[in-house]
Amino acid sequence: MLPIHAVLEPLKAALAQTSAVVLTAPPGAGKTTVVPLALLDQPWLGGGRILVLEPRRLAARAAADRMAASLGQKAGGTVGYRTRLQSRIGPDTRIEVVTEGVFTRMILDDPGLEGVGAVLFDEFHERSLDADLGLALARDSQTVLRDDLRLLVMSATLDIAGVSKLLDGAPVIEAEGRMFPVETRYLGRNPVERFEDAMAKAVVQALHDETGSVLAFLPGQGEIHRTVQRLKERLRDPSVDVVALYGALDKGEQDRAIEPAAHGRRKVVLATSVAETSLTIEGVRVVIDGGLSRVPRFEPSSGLTRLATVKVSRSSVEQRRGRAGRVEPGVCYRLWDEEQTRGLVAHQRPEIQEADLTAFALDLARWGAKSVEGLALLDPPPAGAMAEARKALARLGALDAKGDLTAHGRRLTRIPLAPRLAHMAAVASDQGDALCGARIAAVLSEPGLGGNGVDLLDRLRGLERDRSPRGRDAMKLAERWARAAGAGRDGEADAGLLL
Repeated sequence: MLPIHAVLEPLKAALAQTSAVVLTAPPGAGKTTVVPLALLDQPWLGGGRILVLEPRRLAARAAADRMAASLGQKAGGTVGYRTRLQSRIGPDTRIEVVTEGVFTRMILDDPGLEGVGAVLFDEFHERSLDADLGLALARDSQTVLRDDLRLLVMSATLDIAGVSKLLDGAPVIEAEGRMFPVETRYLGRNPVERFEDAMAKAVVQALHDETGSVLAFLPGQGEIHRTVQRLKERLRDPSVDVVALYGALDKGEQDRAIEPAAHGRRKVVLATSVAETSLTIEGVRVVIDGGLSRVPRFEPSSGLTRLATVKVSRSSVEQRRGRAGRVEPGVCYRLWDEEQTRGLVAHQRPEIQEADLTAFALDLARWGAKSVEGLALLDPPPAGAMAEARKALARLGALDAKGDLTAHGRRLTRIPLAPRLAHMAAVASDQGDALCGARIAAVLSEPGLGGNGVDLLDRLRGLERDRSPRGRDAMKLAERWARAAGAGRDGEADAGLLL
């Protein structure tokens, strides 16, 4: 029995009586994979589908695979998933696990969400821009078109009162705490020591002091690879496997990272924040938290988004700590001093207050909203950033002087890319080379695709040579984008000029 089982009946009763409910449950409670299956037989669902929103592709696929396995099936049967690069949906699928961005496109294409009986927002505390917008649009649809639609906001750490108030006093169901105790140990870190050296030293210590596998959190792909190299030099135990886990890996490599260690072996998983939520890596009872994460930061002055390395929030360190107590009592090592924990911010700022809002503004225009007034948003977007986003869309020819969608703007909404990339793909199509524009969009929007070099033509050639499952999926996706952009052919676009 998982902690979430204790509140399933109150949750079902609440959803039978009201259209919106908030569920809070700590890491390891089982909400992601237990709740959707428990709702399948509810009378109010009436044979409709359940959509489960996840913040990341890996989490969506892993949640679907886990639920399907519990039914003795594979993904694509009763439970399926839909992400940007992959889809496993069949005619009998009742539960669709989708990424938040995919849901935004689904509801924009079909505001009434035909055939959908419930939308579950998992890990809502991460407060991504797509999650905030998705909830606002779903609430709008529920109010105007679908009073029978159920909305369930699920989170491990969240401003419960704020979300409940946003949903007009929605009832709150609270699950009890973590299944197993986790001991926290503070290792500190010499400020002149390289992060990778400190992490490698902590991994070696954890393997010596504790049993079981290790999950370590690092800010990015570069730190992961450098730590892998250091561990190859320092580890002498042949029974320990060191694996990486981040969003840009192939599906097969991600699966190898999250599957249990082979009998008689131990595993060290070096991961980014993709492993922070919605994943259970069997056998892990030790977590090492580097205390850093890499997040996008939009700079209005340049119109560009850069990746910034920042200290994690207190809610994030608790999420990470919870990974150690999922299957047995665990240990969490932290690469800072205990008193520094008090200096961490409670939560990271919502993405709506930090991100490029051009896609958000374009989606609002497609929804028919010229402002955010009346939308169920926990935090409004900064007025200056919204104004700059609308100016950018006007420069692209997507909005007219009144702020309404132009014909070109409607065309951009049909291309599932960020507005600037969609515009580039459209221009390339008009020049008779839609596929070139779509492939450029692919390498710009998917980290590591076609290689990690800075030369665009080298990356495009690398993509053409890539025969990995991820590379093949990206090429198929680019073909779909090219068709959406107008499928222009028999011309030749200049890649440099398109940028």
